[in-house]
Order: sequence, then C-alpha cells, then structure tokens
Amino acid sequence: MSVVGNNRVGIPIVLLHDCEGSVITIETKNGEMIRGLLFEAEDMMNLYIKNAVVWNVHGVKRKVDQLYLRGREILFIVIPQMLRHAPMFQRIKHWRKHGGAPPEGVGAAVGQAAAILRKADERRRGGFGGRFRGRGG
Repeated sequence: MSVVGNNRVGIPIVLLHDCEGSVITIETKNGEMIRGLLFEAEDMMNLYIKNAVVWNVHGVKRKVDQLYLRGREILFIVIPQMLRHAPMFQRIKHWRKHGGAPPEGVGAAVGQAAAILRKADERRRGGFGGRFRGRGG
C-alpha cells in the first residue's frame, strides 16, 4: 500500500485534491499568474478554477468567471498555508515510522468481508470453538 492509498497517485496530486475549495495561485509556462478558487483538480493536474484573476506577462489584470487550465501548462502552484496540517501528512509520518505498515483501521476489512475473514481464521485454528473436528471423527 502506498502512502496516499491504493489509487496510485502521488503526494503532489493528493495535496492538489486537498486544495479543492481553496484559493490558489498558479504560474503558467507562458508567464501568466492566475489566482482563483480551485473548484476541481484532476489526476493529470488539469484544473478548473472559478472567479479567477489573470495577470499576463506585462502585468495587465483581467477577471475570468471560469478557467480550465491544462496540467502541462503549469509551472508551479502556491497552495494555502493551512494545508501543512492536512491528514495526508499524518499518514506519511506513520508510514515512515512503521516502515510502510498502514495505520490501525486503514485497510482492515469491514462488514461482510470482516465476517468472512474471521470465519476463515476460526477454521484454520481448528473449527468453531473446537466443536467440529472434521467428518466422521
């Protein structure tokens, strides 16, 4: 299991998803600065931004209601300071401390899967409370 879960996306992408609903600042490869509300982020770093303010290379400012930015056009992203306490970083600390073991309760079976695993363990230990020892015995 990876630090960020089974979906196999990296830490920067998970952090970007955690930024959804926050105001971020982006610099693009062509030198534009964009500041706005991150409405949605995709795994390829494509961003859907609302109420954006865009500054071009010459410093001219314009307002845009909605903006879709391709991930390959992004140079860097400035995220809110509050995300330094994101739950993802607690998982990373636990992962480093315990050598990759998932935190308690993460990855554990629940519901019907838990019942099936519990019954399988009981069978391996010699049946249900020792009542059944096999056929004819």
